[in-house]
Amino acid sequence: MPDLYGRELKQYQLLERVGSLDQVGGVRRVTLAEGNEAGVEALEFRTGSGLDFTVLAGRGMDIGATTYRGYPLAWMSPTGAAASAYYEPEGLGWLRTFYGGLLLTCGLTYAGAPATDGDEELGLHGRISHVPARNVCHGGSWQDDDYVMFAEGQMREAAVFGPDMLLTRRISARLGEAKLTVQDTVENQGFAPQEHMLIYHCNLGYPLVDGSAELVAPDASIEGRDEYSQDTISRASRFADPEPGIQERVYYHDLRAREDGSTRVAVANRQLGDGLALYFDLNKNQLPDLAQWKMPGQGTYVLGIEPANCRVEGRPAERERGTLQVLEPGEVRQYSLTIGVVEGKNAVNQLVKDINGIR
Repeated sequence: MPDLYGRELKQYQLLERVGSLDQVGGVRRVTLAEGNEAGVEALEFRTGSGLDFTVLAGRGMDIGATTYRGYPLAWMSPTGAAASAYYEPEGLGWLRTFYGGLLLTCGLTYAGAPATDGDEELGLHGRISHVPARNVCHGGSWQDDDYVMFAEGQMREAAVFGPDMLLTRRISARLGEAKLTVQDTVENQGFAPQEHMLIYHCNLGYPLVDGSAELVAPDASIEGRDEYSQDTISRASRFADPEPGIQERVYYHDLRAREDGSTRVAVANRQLGDGLALYFDLNKNQLPDLAQWKMPGQGTYVLGIEPANCRVEGRPAERERGTLQVLEPGEVRQYSLTIGVVEGKNAVNQLVKDINGIR
């Protein structure tokens, strides 16, 4: 049942206290109207727990600005959540519309660094985050004494004589809970095998990410993407003040997991308020790779947590490693990612203890 403002209330107890559930939470569909964001459809979630977030239906049903009790959780870039028409697929052009946000999806047929794969020129991180959703719906319903809010939509990555990949996404949250769940279904609706790469590019920023923040991960091992990253592995989990001229670093974490494949990582900041942590629940059977993008630069002061079915070096590199995923005609893959907040030093300490105890 909803835990709102320090009280647990059954359905009838809550409804007798409000004129509409919109008083305490819900989902509202809006359209952005300024600058290069004009025309982007969005869905604003208020969970009643202090966790509020915006789902950008016009940008792949990804999650943009996110706050908890007024604390920003996501890093937001100066590009804004630009409409899909501004997408530049060549080379690093993706960065011109990379708004950051809590979750930005990379894929579906390629992701990672720009590359030439056979006769294809592949840009950075793929197309799917720029595809506006179709069949968008949203709402909420009571499930016993829990009120579940949701938004759904479909994005298709397709070309004549090319791929036909359909992503169906459902994002849900329970009233009174400080967490959300993303459930994705990817289907190859074409008639030929299709390469499939998927990265959940989660972008965290100040004040959660600061000098007092710590990445907590049940690492079996950790590896740097390049020599510079490899040389700084001992400092991968800690953060400093923004540095001028700093170079980005990428680390690959091989996470320990429970028998069913479930595992968890978090960013904890014990000095933010009474202590705050943002955690990610995932399953290694679905998302075997986790990249950490650490960029403590001026303005670009961001930590990327990136659960994925691939690394970030591009499709040819993934093929060479022998780890490139392929979907056969009609094949379906399902993915789930839960993102949540815990508050208070005791709760944060318990979260860290639980993560370190994963075997």
